[in-house]
Amino acid sequence: MESTERSPKRRRSTDGYVESPPRRRSLSRSPTHASPKYNLIERPARRSYSRADSDDEADRRYYRDRRSPRSTRSRSRRRSRSPSGTIATPPPDKPTQLHYKPHLILRGHKKGVAAVKFSPDGRWIASCSSDATIKIWDARTGELAHTLEGHLAGISTIAWSPDSKILASGSDDKSIRLWDVTTGQPQPVPLLGHHNYIYALAFSPKGNMLVSGSYDEAVFLWDVRAARVMRSLPAHSDPVSGVDFVRDGTLIASCASDGLIRVWDTATGQCLRTLVHEDNAPVTNVRFSPNGKYVLAWTLDSCIRLWNYVEGKGRCVKTYQGHINKKYSIGGAFGVYGTRDYLYAFVASGSEDGSVVLWDVSSKNVMQRLEGHEGAVLGVDAHPTQQVIVSAGLDRTVRVWRVEEGHGEAVAGPKIDREVETVVTEES
Repeated sequence: MESTERSPKRRRSTDGYVESPPRRRSLSRSPTHASPKYNLIERPARRSYSRADSDDEADRRYYRDRRSPRSTRSRSRRRSRSPSGTIATPPPDKPTQLHYKPHLILRGHKKGVAAVKFSPDGRWIASCSSDATIKIWDARTGELAHTLEGHLAGISTIAWSPDSKILASGSDDKSIRLWDVTTGQPQPVPLLGHHNYIYALAFSPKGNMLVSGSYDEAVFLWDVRAARVMRSLPAHSDPVSGVDFVRDGTLIASCASDGLIRVWDTATGQCLRTLVHEDNAPVTNVRFSPNGKYVLAWTLDSCIRLWNYVEGKGRCVKTYQGHINKKYSIGGAFGVYGTRDYLYAFVASGSEDGSVVLWDVSSKNVMQRLEGHEGAVLGVDAHPTQQVIVSAGLDRTVRVWRVEEGHGEAVAGPKIDREVETVVTEES
């Protein structure tokens, strides 16, 4: 890709016991000749654990705070004894490899593809490019449904509304457009206010707000219906490269090439937490974990870090390595593998060597590398209800990968990331 092209992306406590009162000695059992130099040994009170101490509890809650009734019942059945008194069959061994295979190659963009996203209902794939177009593809067949034209410069970011009816796009022309996916037409009034290229977008869970990050170093919170800025956050001292909403919409995460990750209160605009790694590498993308307790961040030192921002001042609990990322803003996603009763989580990311890398969230092991792209892979996303991955990059193609038959089953459910429970042992 020529150096003159702007898009798709630029370079750029110690544990303690709770005090309990001493146990009163019974007069009837106390010897009359007891020496005062002997004291009763107090039985320690029940130990009080913090979240940081209880790794097992944190592990079980990585993706959700509460189990669904279905999953609780199924686990209860697995633990219980049968009427004959025999112990139920133990769970199968956790897989150590994934088995995605090439499924579709979608061609049509004339320049590199900066981002690719599944719609929340899983029906569509949207891709955006430095050719200033967005394409909507049928996720099952790969058929091109719409080519959205209207931006005057390359497009670096796209975001789906929760109902899959609206697609937002951010461009180097400093505008944000909202597109009707059914008709392929933009809404008449674009969102204007940023003073430089727009790098990142995310819809709130209710779809009434949109957050944007720009090269002008600001984060804007938009009222979608009124098409106006609700709040402007003086977020960073360098271009903002990533934004995301937490699952309930109360928090916003932003990141920038200044090496900082910030967590904001949506209602007040107050910065609640600033996360920074000692290496201070530029941060190019950020995503909340599905339960909202963690933040996943991509940095230009070829690392992806999982942050626990809830406790204390925040700390890095996992670091995923094995890909190359030193030049471009690369995206990725959380996904799942396993069967309907035994689901595990993985992290998927693009790489500048042309591969898609999949890590187990808990062990950090690389479970698979998907080879096929020629050039850097900039965008990766996971299907919301099936074991399917989509990727796109500088080779102008969008590629769909599907789990090989016999190595997994489709995951049915309204939102698989809320059905997942996995073990995550936080690093000290």
